[in-house]
Amino acid sequence: MMIEFQGAARTVTGSMHFLHVNDSRVLLDCGLFQGRRAEANERNRKFPFDPAAIDAVVLSHAHIDHSGNLPGLVKQGYAGPIYCTLATKDLCAIMLADSGHIQTKDAEFLNKKHKKNHEPPVEPLYSPDDAQNALKLFVGLPYEKEFNVLPNITAKFSDAGHILGSASIRLTSKENGTVKTLGFTGDIGRWNMPIIKDPAFMGNVEALISESTYGGKLHDPPEDMPKQLGADLARVIGRGGKIIVPAFSVGRTQDIIYAIFKLFNAGQLPKIPIYVDSPLAVNATEIFRNHLECFDEETFQYVNNHQDPFGLNQVHYIRSVDESKQLNERSEPCMIIAASGMCEAGRILHHLANTIQDPRNAILIVGYQAEHTLGKRLVDQEEEVRILGSFYKRKAEVIVHNSFSAHADGNELLKYVGQFDRKQLQNIFLVHGEYERQLDLQKGLHQQGSDRVEIPERGQKFVI
Repeated sequence: MMIEFQGAARTVTGSMHFLHVNDSRVLLDCGLFQGRRAEANERNRKFPFDPAAIDAVVLSHAHIDHSGNLPGLVKQGYAGPIYCTLATKDLCAIMLADSGHIQTKDAEFLNKKHKKNHEPPVEPLYSPDDAQNALKLFVGLPYEKEFNVLPNITAKFSDAGHILGSASIRLTSKENGTVKTLGFTGDIGRWNMPIIKDPAFMGNVEALISESTYGGKLHDPPEDMPKQLGADLARVIGRGGKIIVPAFSVGRTQDIIYAIFKLFNAGQLPKIPIYVDSPLAVNATEIFRNHLECFDEETFQYVNNHQDPFGLNQVHYIRSVDESKQLNERSEPCMIIAASGMCEAGRILHHLANTIQDPRNAILIVGYQAEHTLGKRLVDQEEEVRILGSFYKRKAEVIVHNSFSAHADGNELLKYVGQFDRKQLQNIFLVHGEYERQLDLQKGLHQQGSDRVEIPERGQKFVI
């Protein structure tokens, strides 16, 4: 078996790992790379292999940096199966269509500028129709059931505890009578987080591809989340401000609503209107309701007792553009949750532009912010930022809550990898992390007793 690392190598986005087993070719994830616009455009349009030559895709979860270039793969010739969990299949049905819509609208916007400057038009990376063509290839499967990827390769999904439907993948291959086992963590979640189950151990393997997003970093304990959130929100509400929350439509939005549901129920927070300004988040929340198999015991009991932690009376789900614009006219304290989570596109940009220069307001950051994104510049407390082509003085308070992170922190990653039998686990490859974070995790793994821990560069190949 040979592993070729073609995405999320020494960076966080664009997850994509290419396996060669005998004459078979399998792709683990096919995510969009996010970063500087020119580099992202180049990398997302040009695959470093022939998509038509891939035999199968195995997908860890629905986040766009893991699934988002599947329509592009199919557009360029891939025609095989895309294996994933049942919930991931349902989430991708809305997320890839939404991504295709965004790609098309972005191209239309650029082409207006190009036409004025007498420049050639650009083609969208892919369209909603391309997304639909990709979705026809999806095969949804349950957790913990081994399935055939190809005649000489089997796989099994285990709950990664990251978002609804997220999976770690254990692959077994047979080459010339020799059996090899490879594990791919996907994105590992945290223990004791709300809504979904804790990460499950995939079983022992000889080689492991592990995410490393927060290597060497520690999150606040999940148990502290409600108290800290309640105190910060009460402070902003007390001064008459709005709370703007850039949040990924799948996972983080539902986590925030659930946390507020509990604060309201306990009488620990003044009740204010909450607006989820994202059609995608509205649709994703409906999918959450349909996958009770992913819920932890507490959430399951809420639902079983006919309580709806995703649709309390204070939450208003916004679909239309007109309704979204009307939110800018509101002057009383409220919370507006909108995508994108890294503030790179979508309705969140309009809400930030409308509120960022008022010191009464607050921007609540609850997710990872990649380098060169507006979200990262906000976290860095830059005094002036560019939004939709104009510059704004940042006077609003920026509040960062890493306890909401759906990624395991450094100690939790060590906890997960510590479950493997070190006599059997011969190689660990760190992906999906900035290089500094990967070096910190590598050091921790060495101290834990793992000798062969590699940090692959993009395009690097390893034989196991």
